[in-house]
Amino acid sequence: MSTVTYLWNPPPVRSLPVQGRAERFPIQRLFFVGRNYHAHAIEMGRPVDKSVEVPFYFTKSPSTLVESGATVAYPPGTKDYHHEMELVLAIGKAGFRVSESDAAGLVYGYACGLDMTRRDLQLIAREKGRPWDLGKDVEGSSVVSEIVPMPGRVLTQGALSMRVNGEVRQHSDLSKLIWNIPELIADLSKFYHLQPGDLIFTGTPEGVGPVVAGDRIDGDIAGVGSIELHVGAAE
Repeated sequence: MSTVTYLWNPPPVRSLPVQGRAERFPIQRLFFVGRNYHAHAIEMGRPVDKSVEVPFYFTKSPSTLVESGATVAYPPGTKDYHHEMELVLAIGKAGFRVSESDAAGLVYGYACGLDMTRRDLQLIAREKGRPWDLGKDVEGSSVVSEIVPMPGRVLTQGALSMRVNGEVRQHSDLSKLIWNIPELIADLSKFYHLQPGDLIFTGTPEGVGPVVAGDRIDGDIAGVGSIELHVGAAE
């Protein structure tokens, strides 16, 4: 039996701590739901009519993942770096073409997340009909707290709050999600074979805005936990 060798060492498995467990949660993929709170959709100039629209998604590389409490450099190529606080759903079982009634069976747990965004680059891409990668798939831009195991549980409410240097920027409730947890799992599983280790960032409420080097971001979601990020100097 031959041994596989590589030109250089492969990157380590990305993972997150799990509350109450010594084992860590290995990361498979990062999915993000766009415009899943009405007030945020309006502030972005793209209102959502659920009766005629379906959820849309973008992805980021797992290499963008950092743990809560980290200091991340202000990224290159932007003058408008934004915070977006979100509930993160952790998938614990495989599923494909899952019904809404069976969706809860895929839930492992939840965490707090920050989808940090080069807003100026995202909006340029949006107006030109181009992919959002330069605006969204940013090194160090997927910040996640420890995962709280809640197997099979669907969260339907809970206050979400986020602050910059102690000033409240975002405040809402999970009950205001346009597409709820079972709807998102069922819809996303039409297009992907969901796998243990997948994370779904469920969307951000209104109040997104810029941060600068030296800012401290912190936030919390009732019943889930808290998150913190320090914005470092530009490289």
